[in-house]
Amino acid sequence: MSTDLASKLREGTKHSHTMAENTAFMKCFLKGIVEREPFRKLIANLYLVYSALEEQLQRYSTHPVVSLIYFPILNRKANLEKDLAYYYGENWREQISALEAGKVYVERINEVANTEPALLVAHAYVRYMGDLSGGQSLKKIIRSALDLPENEGTGLHEFEQLPSVEAIRAFKGKYRDALNALPVDDALAEKIIAEANYAFELNRNVVHELEADVKAAIGDHVFDLITRQDLPGSTERSPGNNAIRLVAAE
Repeated sequence: MSTDLASKLREGTKHSHTMAENTAFMKCFLKGIVEREPFRKLIANLYLVYSALEEQLQRYSTHPVVSLIYFPILNRKANLEKDLAYYYGENWREQISALEAGKVYVERINEVANTEPALLVAHAYVRYMGDLSGGQSLKKIIRSALDLPENEGTGLHEFEQLPSVEAIRAFKGKYRDALNALPVDDALAEKIIAEANYAFELNRNVVHELEADVKAAIGDHVFDLITRQDLPGSTERSPGNNAIRLVAAE
């Protein structure tokens, strides 16, 4: 059964993708403004999200739908632990805490795992395809803005088993093929698309909660100058644009 789910997900989440790119947090990010304190809080909350997601993907690694998009090569938890050790020190586990939005995000992943596991496809798609797409450009911004030592602080965006642009591109093709091969009917495909849009919303809510920290660090005036203008969405523009694709697949 082929539903062309990869294209449907891309088309069906375009608006959510644009909204993600237009959060105040991300607008500052794209201007090279990466403040260490809110950024490490973001990393901490993404650690909690990926821990939940990867636990549930492994739990359903023999599920007829979930198993087909379960690629342990993509797991981020161990890399995020290295990032947290860098940003917080070796006792990072005692220092990190979940934002309210982070708690809701984790709860939703666990909820769908317990009620309709196939919807984990949506959460995996939004997170991992984002890491493989715009995440690679964000890595460069982070390294420059925080003046990071080599091999420190951007483990989230490091895929050791996909060491080149070509390898990442090839794997993304493999992932899209896996999505298209999922044994889902049109009704379930629509549910997965709806869940992917909700995953974008959950992600936006996490960064919204960090915006006050960014504003406090850079000042109200600079914050307002950077965030007042909306950006055209990279997935809603014509082919060939070179905008950063932040969260979803190409």
